[in-house]
Amino acid sequence: MHQAVISGTGLYTPPHSISNEELVACFNAYVATFNAAHAAAIDSGSIAALTPSSAAFIEKASGIKSRFVVDKSGVLDVDRMVPHIAERSDEEPSILAEIAVAAARQALERAGRGPQDVDMVIVACSNLQRPYPAIAIEVQQLLGIEGYGYDMNVACSSATFGIQSAAAAVQSGQARAVLVISPEITSGQLNWRDRDSHFIFGDAATAILVERADLASSTHRFAIVASRLKTQFSNSIRNNFGFLNRADESGIGKPDKLFRQQGRRVFKEVCPMAADMIRSTVTEAGLEVAQMARFWLHQANLSMNLLITRTLLGRDAEPGEAPVILDTYANTSSAGSIIAFHQHQDDLKAGEHGVICSFGAGYSIGCVIVKKI
Repeated sequence: MHQAVISGTGLYTPPHSISNEELVACFNAYVATFNAAHAAAIDSGSIAALTPSSAAFIEKASGIKSRFVVDKSGVLDVDRMVPHIAERSDEEPSILAEIAVAAARQALERAGRGPQDVDMVIVACSNLQRPYPAIAIEVQQLLGIEGYGYDMNVACSSATFGIQSAAAAVQSGQARAVLVISPEITSGQLNWRDRDSHFIFGDAATAILVERADLASSTHRFAIVASRLKTQFSNSIRNNFGFLNRADESGIGKPDKLFRQQGRRVFKEVCPMAADMIRSTVTEAGLEVAQMARFWLHQANLSMNLLITRTLLGRDAEPGEAPVILDTYANTSSAGSIIAFHQHQDDLKAGEHGVICSFGAGYSIGCVIVKKI
């Protein structure tokens, strides 16, 4: 069995950012227009009036201050409130593959590797652009990688599930190096007219190179010490969009074809699951939670992460122990914990441990213990 290490990470950030204030201005304009257009029905009680939002509410509820998106104009157009993402011909690279390649090139450069050193590509994300051909195979072709690739969707836990699969391939000798890429264009599946969720998500793409330790020469190496995965079915986070929608026209365009969740229930159920998962993974690796120098957690909600680290440590985490990136990126689904890892890893000393943990719809939880080399 070969030792698997993470030797490089990459991040693609879209060019456009939307502040809470900009988002609220558009949302409240929509609310005013809706309430005026349905004034009679609202007065009669047959339709409930929509409630305006505020930047202060969003930040208090989530810790989010802004988010990056691939298109800003469509989201902030009160008559549209959907990003403009033009369809491309089959001969053009898909937008998901395009941002995936951008993140992958950065990971390869950081690792000091090229496409010729990679045998496998996993595109692990929540928001796959199409069922087939696999985005991973398209990315493989665009990068000029021999070998094979496949897509994986375990919602917000996709990246950590992908790391585990990559590590297994490297450990068994099936691959010398594996790219795990998480391109997330969440803005396409978000209901920008829903007060409870319109502020949650942002777009980004991350990449991680997992390779054999004896071949890796990067100065950014982390040994993969242990990994653990868990799934438990829940409807608390769901999106019913799919190719069977055309078989029942009555459901086309309904809100359940976009992201929806029972936020309070998710908070109550997922936080203890994530804390237990981290603790048990650390313990099974022969370590203690106190030995974890860093917690790179899924970036969905600041209060969730504060509660998880407080449960684990018995105190509030010190600044830097559990890095936060959701204030500027928002929830980037599977990319969130990897953005935190990418941006907050270089200061760790050789021998220090950390844990990458993501959690989301499913429910699904992935936990990876790493050690700086």
